[in-house]
Amino acid sequence: MGKFTPAILVLTYILVGLSLAAMVWNGGSDFGTALAVLAGTLGVCLSFHAYASQQLAERRILRDVENVRDAHRLMVDAIDSTQKDMLELADRVQNQRTSRSEELTSEVKMLEDLVMKLGESIEDRLNSWQAAPAATVVPLRGTPAMNAKEAQALALIETIREALIANRVDLYLQPVVSLPQRKTIFYESFSRLRDATGRVLMPAEYLNVADAEGLVPSIDNLLLFRCVQIVRRLAKQDRRIGIFCNISLTSLRDETFFPQFLEFLNENRDLAGSLIFELGQDAFATRGSVEARNMAKLADLGFRFSLDKVTSIDFDLQDLHRSDVRYVKIGANLLLEQLLEVEGKPAMKFLKDIHAGDYAGLLARYGIEVIAEKVESEKQVVDILDIEIGYAQGHLFGEPRAIKEQVLAETDPPAGFIKSTLPQQGRRRA
Repeated sequence: MGKFTPAILVLTYILVGLSLAAMVWNGGSDFGTALAVLAGTLGVCLSFHAYASQQLAERRILRDVENVRDAHRLMVDAIDSTQKDMLELADRVQNQRTSRSEELTSEVKMLEDLVMKLGESIEDRLNSWQAAPAATVVPLRGTPAMNAKEAQALALIETIREALIANRVDLYLQPVVSLPQRKTIFYESFSRLRDATGRVLMPAEYLNVADAEGLVPSIDNLLLFRCVQIVRRLAKQDRRIGIFCNISLTSLRDETFFPQFLEFLNENRDLAGSLIFELGQDAFATRGSVEARNMAKLADLGFRFSLDKVTSIDFDLQDLHRSDVRYVKIGANLLLEQLLEVEGKPAMKFLKDIHAGDYAGLLARYGIEVIAEKVESEKQVVDILDIEIGYAQGHLFGEPRAIKEQVLAETDPPAGFIKSTLPQQGRRRA
């Protein structure tokens, strides 16, 4: 009912009463009779008004009660729905915990296999040294003789073994940025070992010995395993950043490791868009049928490949495309050394007929992105932008940095696990 409705109704009642009283007056009745008619008319109208108002009020109350009942039914339904959702959420959390526990069990089992293989490799080499004839170095009492080179190699291998036992294996990440924004889009991963003093061992210090003893695949495999873990952690944080992780030909043809690793990746194929496996250009060129077939199996799961250690930028683009290579990393100096001027325009030495700025576009037509690496100066950035390269990597944008220990701790096996799987040196020499 409007704000002025009651006043209008009262006025209407008065007008009706006055009209009837006037009619009675004009009909010859006296003033008292006319006044009585007026009073009676007003009384009837006001009684009707009170009755109608009461009925409307009762209807409003009933309507409000019904609205409250409806709201109560909706609230009950919402509570029931919320309880159902909470039960479903609790079930999902429980299932995720169970699934996560199963994943960790599977991953620790894989890590166990890898470390046991590393221990077997060390065991085999020590046994071969024990069976070797006497050499130039006077042996310790109770041990077979070995020359100075073998003694040095043994010490280095023992350093690697102790680093694994003490979990002194760090993962380093270096940013790969987009140009010209310099926004981090990818990371490249590196593994680093530390000796008992905490000194970081650079790969150049131990790779030759480790490779000769067949230990590099085990180290590479541990890096692959840890890269998958880091990618998963980043994905959980909604950080859609890819990681380049080196994979060796030895890992690709390893009949023990690769089937396990392929199964592990199949269970984590949702990470395919964030994990890029990287090979050197020479390794890619010399891959055999087994390695190519296993690369194809990874590609079938959605994983992509990258080439680094590039020495020639005259690529077989069709071969790269068929092999699911989607990135090539070219050193900034090598890339800029290929530039020459033809009729006043920059061109590539082996592609003189096209503008240098079209080189990246040519590779892009085969689904391949060019990344300029080892960028050290702002001048190189300017030159790289001139030939329209979209990505860059180098100390100018950030040096490799170790992942925080608490992050790596999530990828570690149980305490004492590695030590229990590696044979003890003293027991082997007994």
